[in-house]
Amino acid sequence: MITADGPVYLICELGCNHLGNLDDALRLIDVAVEAGADAVKFQKRNPKEAVPEDQWHLPKETPFGTLPYIEYRHRMEFGLEQYRQIDEHCKRRGLDWFASAWDIDSVNFLEQFDLPYQKVPSACLTDHELLRHMASKGRPVILSTGMSTPVEIDDAVRALLYAPTYIAHCTSTYPCPSNEINLRSMDKLWEREVAKGVVGYSGHEEGIIPTLGAVALGARFVERHITLDRTMWGSDQKASLDPPMLKELVSGIREMEQALGDGIKRVYDSELPQMEKLRKVGRKVPA
Repeated sequence: MITADGPVYLICELGCNHLGNLDDALRLIDVAVEAGADAVKFQKRNPKEAVPEDQWHLPKETPFGTLPYIEYRHRMEFGLEQYRQIDEHCKRRGLDWFASAWDIDSVNFLEQFDLPYQKVPSACLTDHELLRHMASKGRPVILSTGMSTPVEIDDAVRALLYAPTYIAHCTSTYPCPSNEINLRSMDKLWEREVAKGVVGYSGHEEGIIPTLGAVALGARFVERHITLDRTMWGSDQKASLDPPMLKELVSGIREMEQALGDGIKRVYDSELPQMEKLRKVGRKVPA
């Protein structure tokens, strides 16, 4: 679970990287488990509600051929039976799962499962009707803040009726260049009382260094897209981590947590031989 003082909670975003294939989604769940992640996250949409009508019939080049955009979006969605299999697989593997809900129908759909969190995608941060509906369900909410101003973030928090809310710093560019990640803006999110000292990072960069930087700056949860193969079709692939990269990230986060320590300056036992060898004055630790 996300906490203010426990281990960093690592969320693996599957997004559209399963390409609507349940077997690939289950394989990605296994990848997350084997790397030591805490959760996987999906995207849930009612395409006719989430996609503006003027985009329905735009042609989209897809792995299934050229399709109207609305048909492509339908092909990427899992239904109830598929999510039941996802739920059962995650329970067997001891992994949390939840999903970003893009519309009220999707919030209601996800309520059929006992999920630990609701997630507001950055694109929906200004949809206050959706946010109020999420808040009415009584679950903790993770709020991504890509494409959003400080005023819009504050308005979103009010729309959530001050439900338990975890705010994630995010820049919605795929992949995101380093000079637009702006990790220092996390400081401003901590100032919001609703955050209660718990702020996270949802990253879309290539590689892992900015995510480790977010942990060093105090992020209590991180979210990264994962994929079976970064050469696969899809707009998220370059901003995703393949299995070896994900394992490297998890290892790096756990090492960073140890390196951060408790903030109390002390002389360690391992330093005493160096003190004895190198110091001329004050060679003993003061009592």
